[in-house]
Amino acid sequence: MSPILIISLIGIALILFVFRLFKKEVKPFPSKWERLLKSNVHYYRELNKKDQLRFQSRMMIFLSEVKIEGIELEVEDLDKVLIAASAIIPVFGFEEWHYNNLDYVLLYPEYFGADYEYIKDKSKTRIAGMVGTGDMANRMILSRHALRLGFSNRKDRYNTAIHEFVHLIDMLDGEVDGIPKIIMEHQYTIPWLDLIHHKIEDIYEGKSDIRPYGATNQAEFLSVVSEYFFERPKMLRSKHPQLYKVLAKAFQQNLAK
Repeated sequence: MSPILIISLIGIALILFVFRLFKKEVKPFPSKWERLLKSNVHYYRELNKKDQLRFQSRMMIFLSEVKIEGIELEVEDLDKVLIAASAIIPVFGFEEWHYNNLDYVLLYPEYFGADYEYIKDKSKTRIAGMVGTGDMANRMILSRHALRLGFSNRKDRYNTAIHEFVHLIDMLDGEVDGIPKIIMEHQYTIPWLDLIHHKIEDIYEGKSDIRPYGATNQAEFLSVVSEYFFERPKMLRSKHPQLYKVLAKAFQQNLAK
């Protein structure tokens, strides 16, 4: 490796280090957000007081590292609370977690299309959320409507923001393949693949209550069943005990106690 390249890489590393330090200036948790959390996030209400305080702290660390930007809208406190909660819920079982593959969450007023245009017509393909690649790397786009809807009805097993954050977890090992190696122990990967293929076949045959979008591919299956896991853990354990067991082990959370 040439000396010039080495110097360049060191320079980039120092810039990134300083940038990370700047981003980690963590603000105190606003007391008025406590009501928003309790009113809108069932997961938070189920925590004991000690874990609620830890959840609040983790939210503020996330918000110090990731910028939420409204596109043709003003980002409200509720938006910040729901986005930060969505980020922390899947990784709350880990003592420390940083989404190193996310810098911005772009919040759109409505569902959007492949060219990021707003789409209200339900007859057309509408995107509720996505994580970017290529020029959009380190960015997540969310529909505010979908974000809030995901927390307004816990029984539908649907939560767009959690879905997208699970995609980010999956991406951290360099592949978007439904096998989140960063949280899944190696010995579980082959059984997990077998389970995925079996469950996707059940979806195709109309024998499953897992949302059909989960049959799109392995990555979407992981995110769809993760929504199910965090929204209706007891139902998932009852209907899909092996699936629940693997997810509880991976996320280090036993929610169906």
